[in-house]
Amino acid sequence: MSTLGCLVLGIYLLSTPALAVDTSKKAKVFILAGQSNMEGKANLELLEYQVDQPETRDFFKHLKKNGEWVVRDDVLINFLDRRGNLTVGFGSPKCIGPELEFGNTVGDYFKEQVLIIKTAWGGKSIGRDFRPPSSGLPSVEKLEQILQQTNKRNKERNRPEITIDEVKDMYGKSYRGMMKEINTTLRELKTRFPQYKGQGYEFAGFVWFQGWNDMFDPDFLANYGKHMANFIRDVRKDLKAPNLPFVIGQMGQNGPDGASDRMQTIKDAQASMESIPEFKGNVKVVKTDVFWDQKAAELVKNWRDHIDEWNKVGSNYGYHYLGSAITFSKIGRAFGQAMLGLMNNDK
Repeated sequence: MSTLGCLVLGIYLLSTPALAVDTSKKAKVFILAGQSNMEGKANLELLEYQVDQPETRDFFKHLKKNGEWVVRDDVLINFLDRRGNLTVGFGSPKCIGPELEFGNTVGDYFKEQVLIIKTAWGGKSIGRDFRPPSSGLPSVEKLEQILQQTNKRNKERNRPEITIDEVKDMYGKSYRGMMKEINTTLRELKTRFPQYKGQGYEFAGFVWFQGWNDMFDPDFLANYGKHMANFIRDVRKDLKAPNLPFVIGQMGQNGPDGASDRMQTIKDAQASMESIPEFKGNVKVVKTDVFWDQKAAELVKNWRDHIDEWNKVGSNYGYHYLGSAITFSKIGRAFGQAMLGLMNNDK
């Protein structure tokens, strides 16, 4: 079994019998966005092991039928260049992320067809990459400073210089990529998903899981709350869904008591979204630190000394929640439950 990576695992997928999907009503579309933890970093080899173990098999029993991974006929998923019916493997290559249990949770609730559009890229900040349009660009002085620093590094590495316009283009690039992916997927629904019967669709909710990279730039750190609030407003505006339920996965690496000062600043900024008057009742912050895998956390300290035991509980680094299949599954389930709670607030 692999150690700290998501390695190739040959799996055979079993499609479930056709479920009673109501295609007379519009499909429910959920957007899942963020950086590497929204991609998902729990190794399938770990899940394959835990799904059969006495202490964990009950938790994962719904994922397999007759020894094969279940494929949901009623939940569709598009993750960049991968798409199909929801099953394991829609995280990073050969991994799972929050999408699996999120999809199972909302899929079990709705009779309508569910579509998940996941747009996530590792190492992205909201201060730069996902910077929402209404946050604007940094000051001219800041942009010039970045230009000079970048070109100095490029010169040292024998790389071509960049222009000020290329610096500006960095800001909001992932936000624009996210919107492009959403719009392209919806425009090509019938070709990407033959299971879609042309019944129309409606945006049902948005889940955001991100924060790590904003800890390392003082400006990004200080303004995370501002950018997060603008992000929610801009997403709703651009999707033409003014009351779109919005779930934020609060950073939780290292558990409830393990946040550094910088991480706590991000966590506080995320938590503050619920207290903004216009967001009350339609934005929910989900604690993820409560799902930190303590057993994996203990073993990772000296994982090379007990590799066999480590491979039974973890598969990645601490900033990826130790690649714990249980943690990512609990996080996804909590996201789904929070989303359903918000949606029921509107009824």
